[in-house]
Amino acid sequence: MERIKFYSLIKIFLVCFLFSFAVSAQTNKPLFKDSLKLISSQFKFTEGASVDKKGNVFFSDQPSNTIWKYSVDGNLSLFTDKSGRANGTYFDKKGNLLACADENFQILSFDRNGISKSIYKNPKENDLNGPNDLWIDKKGGIYFTDPYYQRNYWTRKTPAIVGEKVYYIPNKEESPIKIVEEGLEKPNGIVGTPDGKLLYVADAKAGKIYQYSIQPNGTLTNKVLLINQGSDGMTLDEKGNIYLTGNGVTIFNKEGVQIEHINVSKTRTSNLCFAGKNRNILFITAGSSIYILPMLVKGVE
Repeated sequence: MERIKFYSLIKIFLVCFLFSFAVSAQTNKPLFKDSLKLISSQFKFTEGASVDKKGNVFFSDQPSNTIWKYSVDGNLSLFTDKSGRANGTYFDKKGNLLACADENFQILSFDRNGISKSIYKNPKENDLNGPNDLWIDKKGGIYFTDPYYQRNYWTRKTPAIVGEKVYYIPNKEESPIKIVEEGLEKPNGIVGTPDGKLLYVADAKAGKIYQYSIQPNGTLTNKVLLINQGSDGMTLDEKGNIYLTGNGVTIFNKEGVQIEHINVSKTRTSNLCFAGKNRNILFITAGSSIYILPMLVKGVE
């Protein structure tokens, strides 16, 4: 009887060990094996990368007031030369490209032909700082960040409103815009999980990434400091890993532990998304340039 108990304990130990080893091996599995490839350096300042259902990437060249398309077959083409100084972009379920357009403090929606209409414009009582980045939830509600960045063409010298915040536009509601979080120094990048349960917000000035729980009415609770590093644009892969921009691309797991870094020379990175028919190509914007990197994981956008 004692011998049976002993062998049972050994068996349990081996099962636990092998399970732990398998989990560790999966966690440490490489995310990429190829080298970064430069696609073009013809732009002024690239931003706002997002992918459509076919895997084509659309990205903004903000100073030039343009949005470009990088297709799955590797071709570059101009999508629109009237972007409203688009920054962050994101596709809705109908295939429209939504863009944070800070020229007139708007969120614009572009159809497949590049024709735009205003989804939201600044409050009547005063201007926004300038919509910067956005994410759309499963209901069609829009979260967007509104940091203040001084632009040369602006006549105002100070912000027209107090605070730099995150806003939420409920689906099919033009007003009011609901403030969902205060106390951020300069919210910039924003992205949510596919299940609609978590929202990540980058505080560019504080150098922090915060995690929030999304409530059924769109409000945010349970603020958690997840990563002590800021970011501009952000994206997620199928394993829940979080990709941050700035000094190259730094990858953290969903517990906030750094697991990888992609070096991008010459300039700071600004935005990124997973592209291609299989969503396994990391597309990166960085200053005047755009890059791609084949990945061993897929994106979730």
